[in-house]
Amino acid sequence: MARLSGFIAIALVIALGVLVNASIFTVHQTQQALVLQFGDPRGVITEPGLHFKTPFVQEVVYLDKRILDLDSATEELIASDQKRLVVDAFTRYRIVDPLQFYKSLQSESRARSRLAAVVSSSMRSVLGEESFEAVVRDKRAELMERIRDFVNEQAVDFGIEIVDVRIRRADLPEANSQAIYRRMQTEREQEASEFRARGQEVSRSIRAEADKSVTVLLAQATRDSEVIRGEGDGCRNRVFATVYGQDPDFFAFYRSMQAYERSLENDQTTLVLSPDSAFFQFLKDPNSQISVKGLSTASSASSNKITKILASGNSLSSALCPEIIVDEAKITPETSFQ
Repeated sequence: MARLSGFIAIALVIALGVLVNASIFTVHQTQQALVLQFGDPRGVITEPGLHFKTPFVQEVVYLDKRILDLDSATEELIASDQKRLVVDAFTRYRIVDPLQFYKSLQSESRARSRLAAVVSSSMRSVLGEESFEAVVRDKRAELMERIRDFVNEQAVDFGIEIVDVRIRRADLPEANSQAIYRRMQTEREQEASEFRARGQEVSRSIRAEADKSVTVLLAQATRDSEVIRGEGDGCRNRVFATVYGQDPDFFAFYRSMQAYERSLENDQTTLVLSPDSAFFQFLKDPNSQISVKGLSTASSASSNKITKILASGNSLSSALCPEIIVDEAKITPETSFQ
């Protein structure tokens, strides 16, 4: 009898334990709970701690209280300028009304599916009204806020609040990117060819101008050299004439020696002359003199003139050729070069 009473007591304790375990439940601080009675919601618990329910009649559905992530699949959209876009986005949301969430969606997996469709339609609606440049560069932040607000308007019936919608990547499809890259490459090559052609044109213009300047400078230098050479030859002739008038015999002898040197310097030179030719005068007699009528008077006058020039300290060229004498003190490197 005592043993039977012990078994009954143990059974009652076990039953009481099962009853208590079925009557209490805990809610973690990251969770919120919905109490259901035969599928009918009876209460919403948002505070963490230990709570009670009717055993075997009521059940508890736990929902996450934290901010949740939803990664949308990469989609291809068409912007307002008819350019295709590949958009990769993600959404952050949280459950703010567990009862409404359970009534409309019942589970988080179904919520993700419905929310993904809403985000996709919102992106198509918002991004389809903007150009490619606005989506990629100019108005990206503004467009993400518009998408978030648009999704929030539709997600309010699900008991969900959209915290943020972010576009990770918005770019052209791979095929379009390659085509645009080739087009940009072609445009850069055309610009480079144009710049190169302009540079060659400028180069030819500069080279032609330089060649023109060289030709003009060479012509001027040749002209100036011929003028200077002519003046020098004239001065030389005047000096020679003056000196010749001072001593005709020596001048005749000197000129004859030059003539002998030029005519006899080649071993193959053949001269056909009369033995009595004046050409051989100084070969026959180096001390011979020329006789010219009135030469003594001219020689005396020329000698007096040369004596006066030399006595004054001047050179024959400065006295006889004043047109080619330049004041050396006034010559500078620049004027000398010019």
